[in-house]
Amino acid sequence: MVSATTSSGSSSLVAAFGGGSGVDMQKLASDLAEARFLTQKTQLESRGELLDARISGASTLRNQLTQLASALGDRIRNGDLAPAAVLGNSSVAQAGVLPGGIGSGSYTLEVNHLAAAQTLASKPYAAGTDLVGEGQLTITFGNFNGTSTLTPDAARTPVNIDVTATDTLADVATRIRASGAGLNAYVAQTATGARLVVKGADGAASGFEISASGASASGGTPAAGQIDYLAWGAATDSGQRTATARDADFVFDGLPMTSASNKVTGLPGALVLTLTGENPGAPTSITFADKSKQITAMMGDFVTALNEIAGTVAELANPKGGDLGSDPGTRALKRALAGLSTAVVMPGAAEGEPSTLADLGLAVNRDGTFRLDTARLQSTLTSNLAAAGAMFTTGLKGVYATIDNLARSASTRGDPGSLGGSIERYASQKAQLTEKLSTIAESQEKLREQLARQFTWADRNVATSQSTLSFIRNQVAMWTNAGN
Repeated sequence: MVSATTSSGSSSLVAAFGGGSGVDMQKLASDLAEARFLTQKTQLESRGELLDARISGASTLRNQLTQLASALGDRIRNGDLAPAAVLGNSSVAQAGVLPGGIGSGSYTLEVNHLAAAQTLASKPYAAGTDLVGEGQLTITFGNFNGTSTLTPDAARTPVNIDVTATDTLADVATRIRASGAGLNAYVAQTATGARLVVKGADGAASGFEISASGASASGGTPAAGQIDYLAWGAATDSGQRTATARDADFVFDGLPMTSASNKVTGLPGALVLTLTGENPGAPTSITFADKSKQITAMMGDFVTALNEIAGTVAELANPKGGDLGSDPGTRALKRALAGLSTAVVMPGAAEGEPSTLADLGLAVNRDGTFRLDTARLQSTLTSNLAAAGAMFTTGLKGVYATIDNLARSASTRGDPGSLGGSIERYASQKAQLTEKLSTIAESQEKLREQLARQFTWADRNVATSQSTLSFIRNQVAMWTNAGN
């Protein structure tokens, strides 16, 4: 009886302390610590998933608006909506429109003379490696005004080119190019020998003369190897000047004009001309291509893009389960889209001219989606094609400016009522939540370590108890055997 009772008691003692059950005390500590904070972590992680969804949704809407504005701007600048000037005689000029320009109207162009640059070719040398003589070349700029006398340009400082005794004709060309005076220079090997060619900029005011002085100067009639052999003046020209500096001379829409360059700006409608040929006495026309088909196609694409955005808004702003059902930025965008067709995009438009997107056929359905009113659009294009075309510019007003302003407004992070403000707010909340989860993780680890120490101590006590129990069992067994 003593043996049976003792054995039963020792088994109960071991089971009570887990020593004989195979329990992993470290895992038990980890599981208990995790269970302690599980509810808090689950709530915070769930909140984090919601914030991620809101950030993603608001970012999607913002990106859709930005992409629409970017695509619209690119289409107006470089695509089929870009103003395209058409010249009756394409050999006379190339025409374009400055960014933000409208490109409308019709004009005439008659080019009498193209702008030209003065070009000098020096007297001949045997080779480009010939020495030119020590001294200094001075290049003075100004206008000859059709005479042989240069009127110096007081606004341009003469350029001095220092030449050493070992400098060749090619070296002088290099020094002139590097002078920063806007001159090009090179050595041309001609049938009569090597010549230094110096070329200035276009325009009558870019004429120039070259004077020479220094140790190798002849003081009279120079020869190759003396610095003043490179000197040139219009009064003593003997064929070195191969081209004369002059302004472009043309008649635009019946008005005589000049330009120092063949690129002409400051024209009506932001028109830019690059003159390429002459047509004296035979003026050509400048008109702008009919963009009615392109405008119609663009409005169809515009409606499609707006409906994609409206669909995203409807899904995200759904009060029953939408990630942004109560978001102020999304509500603001929804209101802006609802009023888009009636918003004035061309302030200052004359009476009878199109001024809203509705005039271009944009209509809003009751469900917030968009449709194209083709009859309204065609009516506008028929009666006011030029004014309709003027709405497609990258300037401060028009279709692009309206959408670009909407995209920028929606992206403003400092406005709590915008998508940008919503993203900023949700991101801040997510950062705070992440910090809380980090704090919980630290607390959980501390609790795990504490429980692990306690369980380790208990485990050692159990081990000691098991050792004592084993000793008692052995003694009881010995006594029992001795009694037999």
